[in-house]
Amino acid sequence: MAKIAVLVGATGLIGGHLLNLLVESPHYDQVYVLGRRAPASSHPKIHFIRSDFSPLHLTHEIPNHVRDVFCCLGTTIKKAGSQAAFRQVDYQFPIDIAKAAKAKGAHHFLIVTAMGAKANSSIFYNKVKGEVEQAIGKLDFPRYSIFRPSLLMGEREEQRTAEDIGKALAPLMKFLLRGPLKKYQPIAGLQVAQAMYQKAQEAGEGKNIILNDQMV
Repeated sequence: MAKIAVLVGATGLIGGHLLNLLVESPHYDQVYVLGRRAPASSHPKIHFIRSDFSPLHLTHEIPNHVRDVFCCLGTTIKKAGSQAAFRQVDYQFPIDIAKAAKAKGAHHFLIVTAMGAKANSSIFYNKVKGEVEQAIGKLDFPRYSIFRPSLLMGEREEQRTAEDIGKALAPLMKFLLRGPLKKYQPIAGLQVAQAMYQKAQEAGEGKNIILNDQMV
């Protein structure tokens, strides 16, 4: 039976690939895309809703009977401008989206965090990623899946210096990071999107954590 999906972060590296997978999939007949900018892709299945992710608006923007909710939101402190602004995008928005989706009966919430996510980390980035994982877990979704990629590879609309350096060093990193170190290898945004899509099609309940080397 065809399902309804909600995708947030469709203009990003992972979200762009995931949107293509969802609209081409026979398992979904409607894909609601929430965001501040419309995605580059157009398709009869896509319902774009311009959103500021406020809890009040999300209540009306997320459709009834949604099955799977994919959250690919993410920024950098440099782009956000401050730690507070970063936290709003990478923590508060996902939590507000998840709460609204849960109220609409969503079964499966899938979110991208990061390798190293840990709520008690001394590194601010990892701490926020860990805190959002904890908060999602407390919402009692029948099923939720957390994806923790390493350095992301692929073409973005925006420039990210660390990722640009990573691209240049990728062949060397793949050569050096083998065996037990394979889990630290850079990963393509497409691979993460494919892992998210595949996990959504599998049966199961409860919590899933998908590590980097399980997506490579």
